[in-house]
Amino acid sequence: MKKVISFFNRIMQRYLPDPFLFVIILTFVVFALGLIFTNSGPVDMVKYWGGGFWGLLAFSMQMVLVLVTGHVLASSPIFKRFLGSLASTAKSPGSAIIIVTIVSIIASWINWGFGLVIGALFAKELAKRVENVDYRLLIASAYSGFVVWHGGFSGSIPLTIATDGHFTENLIGVIPTDQTIFAPFNVVIIAALFITLPLLNRFMMPSKDETITVDPVLLEDPSSFQAATIEKAPLTPAERLENSWIISLFVSGMGLFFLFFYFADNGFKLNLDIVNFLFLFLGILFHWRPKLFLEAVMNAVKGASGIIVQFPFYAGIMGMMTASGLAAVMSEAFVNISNEHTFHFFAFLSAGIVNIFVPSGGGQWAVQAPIMLEAALALDVSVARTAMAVAWGDAWTNMIQPFWALPALAIAGLKAKDIMGFCVIVLFMSGIIISLAFLLL
Repeated sequence: MKKVISFFNRIMQRYLPDPFLFVIILTFVVFALGLIFTNSGPVDMVKYWGGGFWGLLAFSMQMVLVLVTGHVLASSPIFKRFLGSLASTAKSPGSAIIIVTIVSIIASWINWGFGLVIGALFAKELAKRVENVDYRLLIASAYSGFVVWHGGFSGSIPLTIATDGHFTENLIGVIPTDQTIFAPFNVVIIAALFITLPLLNRFMMPSKDETITVDPVLLEDPSSFQAATIEKAPLTPAERLENSWIISLFVSGMGLFFLFFYFADNGFKLNLDIVNFLFLFLGILFHWRPKLFLEAVMNAVKGASGIIVQFPFYAGIMGMMTASGLAAVMSEAFVNISNEHTFHFFAFLSAGIVNIFVPSGGGQWAVQAPIMLEAALALDVSVARTAMAVAWGDAWTNMIQPFWALPALAIAGLKAKDIMGFCVIVLFMSGIIISLAFLLL
């Protein structure tokens, strides 16, 4: 295992470019594939690319807020103590890897946005307290738990088809979550990954001479040292407002009261907006003074540049994939070689490939659903399993897709090539487990 990991780490360090260059290369690849496999010409592909370029603006802002609000919350004294006490349960590098993987899986299963942030933040706290733990593997382990998200409570595809009025209702009706998220085959996949992922990550620990650690001082946020720097000299009226705990208490109280009524009306139903809302107002409350909160925000925003610049390019790629029909061509290729026994397996594989170019669960389902569901009906196989096969394919190749790793990497201060060698192994192992589930169960 150590030799395999060392090989993949060397490959990634040498050949994997910065995520921005990766998305540029991906743009050219999709452009070329569109010319080869569809009836689109160069002018058409450019129009599709430009037309979709700003299609993820709202989602991009949500992801920036996931990063910023999570970072702000983690830098607050109360939350740092909570994460620190949880991290203190790890007594060795091996136990740190196992614990962060378990926490990440549970958090991602509850809500994908919550899992992305909490896993990376917890990994940083572990790196501060556990000596000789490989920082790259620690962050990779935190990210590896994200592979379960589409089989959990926030899975966009199973939740979409369980909602009245969804766009394929006339084809398949409304599919309740007891046939998707809580179906026995899906529970088996989650359980298998919950057992094997922590052990796999533990076995991937590099040898002592290849272990890369980080100085705990470098992981401290500047905002964490600011509680003692509040001015003691006479304050101006404006400075009194900036340092007023009463303002923080009242505004955070309003936000938390809203969340109380929201959960009372909707149950424990999390979405990205609610996660951001919770993180934001807990951050305001836990930093206690507006000035300290704003300083924490300024420090957190520095890590959001990758999301701001790269997500529009992914939106442009999605525009080319969908408008040219290239995503449909890829899906149909797998459908054509399927039968009633292998269909769900090939649906899973096709979704994994499409996800590399269309890294959005909802966007991918909009492209693949008409093809996959009609094929499932023609072969007389379960449409619920078909939807989950696409969902798991979407989650699976996120392990090698920098799009989703950007928030975790920004929190950790690492580059994609630092963790992708480990993530490739997770991709292979999780792919085998999920494939066997769809072939045998």
